[in-house]
Amino acid sequence: AADVLTADHQQVILPDLNAGCSMADMADIDSVEEAWEALGEHVDLSRVIPITYMNSAADLKAFVGRNHGAVCTSSNARAVLEWAFAKGDKVLFFPDQHLGRNTGFQMGYDESHMRVWNPRKELGGLTPADCTEATFLLWKGHCSVHQRFTTQHVSDFRAAHPEGIVIAHPECSREVCEASDQVGSTEFILNAVAAAPAGAVIGVATEIHMVNRMENETPDKTVVSIDPLICPCSTMFRIDAPHLCWVLEELVAGRVVNKVSVDADDAEWARVALQRMLDIT
Repeated sequence: AADVLTADHQQVILPDLNAGCSMADMADIDSVEEAWEALGEHVDLSRVIPITYMNSAADLKAFVGRNHGAVCTSSNARAVLEWAFAKGDKVLFFPDQHLGRNTGFQMGYDESHMRVWNPRKELGGLTPADCTEATFLLWKGHCSVHQRFTTQHVSDFRAAHPEGIVIAHPECSREVCEASDQVGSTEFILNAVAAAPAGAVIGVATEIHMVNRMENETPDKTVVSIDPLICPCSTMFRIDAPHLCWVLEELVAGRVVNKVSVDADDAEWARVALQRMLDIT
């Protein structure tokens, strides 16, 4: 099935065929600790800086806090990685491999400096030499929405809109980012669309609710997703107006629903990792 454009270009959203596995689910504390222990048999862990993307569980943030690492977002990933390489020789970057790879390329590194760590394989599917030589150890994880975008989507958009602009989020594959005109974080994409000239047709490789928001906020431009089969991020969309209203009504009634509790030690070390990020940026 394909998406539909109404008179105001608003795109119809179809069900998420990738529902059920968020990016945060791509790495869990047991797998990361096992990877860390396995790495320690071949490299000096004091020279390995763990970096976790903001889209990760509290216990993973705590893990990087305890091990002299930091949290990053798509906006500050480069600054955090530069900080890491001032402290060590290599990074273990999780849970999204694409953000780590694309940021590394922006910094002047290439594939020869990178290895993908597959947590389902012994030693991540790598050799001891790989572990020693790699500058970037990229966790085999991804965002299910950004993983969908392909170079064919870019080619099809360009065929339909020869003067169009393609902007990709760095959670997309390296190939998609290379084929795009601009690559950047959520904030970058918002600013790039705002700065585009009136009448521009802009194809964006990111989550559809954000694409529709930009389309609504820039009526002098046409902003569309380059993926013809629109799949929203089911994890992000769990936070919707009806559920927010329900939680607020319950609080007014004196009832706390859907309470999230974090182990006190994890909470403390997660704060350390987050504070390092804030100090860096």
